[in-house]
Formats: sequence, structure tokens, C-alpha cells
Amino acid sequence: MTNIINAKRINQITTFLKSLNIRSKRFSEIIRTQNISVIQDFNQAFIHSSENKIINYEKLEFFGDAVLRLAASNFIEKKYPLMSVGERSELRAQIVSDEWLTKLGREIDIEKLIIKGPKALGDENSKNTIIGESTEALIGAVYKCFNSTEEVNLWLDDFWEEDSEKFLKAPYKFKSKTVLQEWCQSKGFDLPVYKIIEVSKKNGDSKRFSCEIFIEGLKESTALGKSHKQAETNAARILIEKFITLGKI
Repeated sequence: MTNIINAKRINQITTFLKSLNIRSKRFSEIIRTQNISVIQDFNQAFIHSSENKIINYEKLEFFGDAVLRLAASNFIEKKYPLMSVGERSELRAQIVSDEWLTKLGREIDIEKLIIKGPKALGDENSKNTIIGESTEALIGAVYKCFNSTEEVNLWLDDFWEEDSEKFLKAPYKFKSKTVLQEWCQSKGFDLPVYKIIEVSKKNGDSKRFSCEIFIEGLKESTALGKSHKQAETNAARILIEKFITLGKI
């Protein structure tokens, strides 16, 4: 099966690629000439497996995972040369996470390019996952153009510059559960207990689950979220902020 795309789709993809504002002459040349073999690679990055079992973004996504980690390592080496290996690993984990990829995908509005089959079209629960996966595949496709991370870094470094500063200023906002666990251990307490209650049956409801956190038997925090993970994270963040206000951290 061949990956055939029409002129309308080619123009749609090249317009999107131009909007990424990758400051590279050779990348701009690909857009200007509408290099068909390269455009076909990019088109594949936007095809979900529910639309095409053979030609879809899965291989590019797998490739993009490795490219993303390498490009992020390049950024950290250049921006924070004195940072320890442990701190680099922690920072990189934040700027290559699934959540970060989905956020990036939404910022560049990649969803308008994604082609899904009927089953995925009506699945709201998978929307964020597909956006993140397609974004990772797009990163793989950008690398594949030149077998180099240069264009990837030219594109992503500005995003990482901003997001890294946010993380380094308030890391607890991004790893609240870990910070809370470490705090409990430093005090000689048992690990925090998370109690989840489903308060809504509606998929995608931002208040579907409630999480209560107990420390040493006492309820210390409550928060809502659309998933178990989000409710736990929200409750932990609220508790950490409370402890900071009280001077406990």
C-alpha cells in the first residue's frame, strides 16, 4: 500500500510545517519546494492506526521517542552545563513526558492534521494520548529529514527554555507525590495514604474522582481530577503548598 496524498493535503501539511517557525534554511527549502517524499513522511506522522493499520504514526513515534530524549539532553547540556547527572535526569523526565508532549501538541494545534478512523473519532478518552503520540511522531519525522537533531533543537529549545524555568522554580508542582513521600520519610512517618472515590460516571469529567490524602491517620488534603492519577497529583500539590505556607517544608 502506498502513501498517496493529494495537493490539498500537501498544502495543508506544508502550511502547518511553516507555522512551526523552525529557523533552518534547509527546512524552509523543504517547505518551499514541497518535497513530496518528505511530505509523505510528515503525513504518516498524522495518521492514527484506527485509520490505517499499515501506514500510521507508530514507527515514527517509536523513533521520535529516542530523538526527543537526545534533543532534550542536548538542550540541558547547553543550557545547564553545571547541572548534576541526577538533576539532568529529573529535568529531562519532565520535558519529554507524555503530558509535555500533549501540551506541545495542543500549542501547535496538531489535532487539525490528525486522521483517525471511526472508532477513535468518538473516543474522547484517547484524544490527549493521540495528540501526544502524533507529536512524538512529528519529532521523529523532523529528525528523519536530515538525520540530525539540529532542526529538532531549533524548534523545541524555546519551549524547553520556558518549561525548564517553571520546573526548576517550583519542582513540587510537577512531582508533588514524590516530594510528599520524601517529606514523610524525612519526618519518620509512614508513607501517605491516598483514598480514591469515584464521584461521577461521566468519561472526561474533570471532577470524576475525588482523592483524600491521609498522613499518620489524619486527613490532610482533598482534591478532584478526571483520573485517579490526576486527583492524587492535585491533592498532593495542594498539600505541599499548604505545608510551604505553614513553614513545614
